Amino acid sequence: MYWVTPRHLAGDDGALGERIGDLLTGLGWRLWPTSRHTLLYVSPDELRGAEWILASYPFELGGLPVAWQLSARPHAASALTEWNAYFTTGVPHEALADLLVALDAREAPDIGFDGPQAVMAALVSQGWIRDVDRPATAATDPGFASSVSLEELPKLIQDADPRPDLMGWQAWAEPVLGAPYLWCASFSASVPHDLVAAFAASLASPVPVPRRTLPEGAQERLTVVRRD
Repeated sequence: MYWVTPRHLAGDDGALGERIGDLLTGLGWRLWPTSRHTLLYVSPDELRGAEWILASYPFELGGLPVAWQLSARPHAASALTEWNAYFTTGVPHEALADLLVALDAREAPDIGFDGPQAVMAALVSQGWIRDVDRPATAATDPGFASSVSLEELPKLIQDADPRPDLMGWQAWAEPVLGAPYLWCASFSASVPHDLVAAFAASLASPVPVPRRTLPEGAQERLTVVRRD
């Protein structure tokens, strides 16, 4: 077992589905297998959902298959979701777990009062660097291998707001410039900023994380704090 830092380059240890599934079960979310060979978890109030969709391979972000889709709706009878967030394979499961804990704790998962500054504050407070051209909406880690920024939504990202040219938070890791991405995440326009901030704060955390395997392409960028 390796204890490594930085977290944003540590990968998912090949356990993204298992770790997040165990977390959701522990939070009391109910599980249903679907006809699309996915696993759907629903919160007790039926307002929040998390679906392991890797088997259905719905689409890609940055050339990587989307593995988890999170969603929220304003009331249990609603057939339409208010917002969605998507995460590919390779995303550090600790960051996704902290986001889900924050989502589970909210009374109204579709309403937020914080602005983009909440996301930037979560990153900058832990040493990430504001983008010179967009200091209020974009930041990069000190090693320039991972970024979080407010961007025009990629195709297939679904949101209740039908207006075109919507902006949503995007995050990714590119350990080597021009090489394949390690992971990508996309938040639709209506995701509350404080929830994105929970993901960002965990992503930028300097606390080492345990890994049995280190992701290819990022090994030289990782620091092994200790081995067990």
